Amino acid sequence: MGSFTRTHPSLSLILVAILAFFSPSIGAIAQVQQPAAKGDPEAAKMKNPVEATPDSIAAGKKTFATVCASCHGNEGKGGIVLSVIEDKGGTQPPDLTDAKWDHGSSDGEIFTVVKKGVAPDFFMQPFDGRIPDNEIWNMVNYIKSLSPKK
Repeated sequence: MGSFTRTHPSLSLILVAILAFFSPSIGAIAQVQQPAAKGDPEAAKMKNPVEATPDSIAAGKKTFATVCASCHGNEGKGGIVLSVIEDKGGTQPPDLTDAKWDHGSSDGEIFTVVKKGVAPDFFMQPFDGRIPDNEIWNMVNYIKSLSPKK
């Protein structure tokens, strides 16, 4: 293209202008076409053995405040970015009150994320062995109470 730009400088400028104009559109198209994050089909099959009663939701809120709020914020809206996460290129913990659930929104998928964490970097650490399953299920009920009704 070197000889072309020397013999047709005005066409080169037009080409650069066209590329500059369409670059944001091309980027937006690429973003839209990227596959959405998927949940865990096996975890999605799990049924929550704890009914979402006011008592269960209150118990889940108490556990959430103790183990989750430091990252996800007291109201589950995303919290702050921890320096450890920033150093690894991570992002702010997700807003649990919105409609976007990268790892699935079923009770079983939420339970699995809390229990096993999110690999490979484990920005969301696993709580298996540190929180009994019934308390995780109560937190699932609380977290589901925060999200928009579908």
